[in-house]
Amino acid sequence: MEKMEEQFASLRIAKRSVLSKEPAYLLDIDVSGSAQSESSRFVAVLCSNKSVRVYNRETLTFLREYSSCPGTLNGVRFARACDSLVFSACSDGTVKCWDIRSAAQKAAQVFSGYPSNTFISFDINCSDLIICAGTEKVEPDTFLVFWDARGSTDCAGTTREPLGVYSESHNDDVTKVCFHPVKPSLVISGSTDGLVNVFDINKDNEDDALISTCNSDSSVSFIGWSGKDYDQVYCVTHDEGFCWWDLAQLDTEEPIVLLRVLDARDAVCIENSSLNYLVGGTYHEKADRLFLIGGTATGDIHLVSCSAAGLGLAGTLPGGHSAAVRSFCWNLAEESLLTGGEDAQLLLWRPGAVEHSLAKKTSMKIASSVQKRVRVHNSSLRSRKK
Repeated sequence: MEKMEEQFASLRIAKRSVLSKEPAYLLDIDVSGSAQSESSRFVAVLCSNKSVRVYNRETLTFLREYSSCPGTLNGVRFARACDSLVFSACSDGTVKCWDIRSAAQKAAQVFSGYPSNTFISFDINCSDLIICAGTEKVEPDTFLVFWDARGSTDCAGTTREPLGVYSESHNDDVTKVCFHPVKPSLVISGSTDGLVNVFDINKDNEDDALISTCNSDSSVSFIGWSGKDYDQVYCVTHDEGFCWWDLAQLDTEEPIVLLRVLDARDAVCIENSSLNYLVGGTYHEKADRLFLIGGTATGDIHLVSCSAAGLGLAGTLPGGHSAAVRSFCWNLAEESLLTGGEDAQLLLWRPGAVEHSLAKKTSMKIASSVQKRVRVHNSSLRSRKK
């Protein structure tokens, strides 16, 4: 644990992206993972101006921008086996795939849902075979929609139809979808109905596929996998709560709940600072430790360690951003961290780095279309599946 604290504390800003002519909140970040050369890897960033921007990972040099106006893009993911393919779900009822080797702005492949679908979350599995997207609720339906993702650029510009849907397991917006890191048939979904559902999509129907339903009792904003065999799931909620479950205990009499924190802002004590919000989490394999990333409205970044005993501060990175951080991507193997925020800046942090670019911008909390995407939900949730 001490080593992790030292690694985090040693992070310094190595690179800072040039501010775009159209500043936007940076809502999601993903890094390509299959390139043979470090210098050829890419960073994709989801922006609140309805676009995905692609940067060189080492220099943070801007390369491409893709938009889907008037639709709003949600989430960004690279294919695991091909670092040139980047995906994003869209409110127009599609998941779009762009090939960044091409200068064309048109999607290389479009995965189309059903007429009423508005997609607000998605993921692609670890074998690049299946895409799953979650919808907003359109009375009375909420869907998880699945597609075959193979050959994403074989028929450029064509539209793929769904393989099928799950429609019975959530009763409100599906805010997050996350496939298992190494088991391609396992996927979890989180919703504003408070549920985190675990599915094995190899099963013949939705009832058989539903392995477990975990109830957070609040609207889910982030979900993930953790544990040595990735047999644990966790979620962060829109009111800064945290829940953590052990799926290995499903067939035992031991409790499945590892930890439940109603409000992380009250649970984490920080001297001379505070925890204003949580962004998400990441599991460190070598340390066998789950960490949460949170921060302050003025841009400080907090690393929070999770254990069965509770949450605790593991470190703070001050002085990088001038407004709230909304996205991150932590490469634990290389000990590097990418962060994006409401100050429209993308930062690359490395151990002991020295920043040669300009100092951080003064606070520029920008007006953002993200505010139009956030729906307010009642604290008293509707009846849930037990």
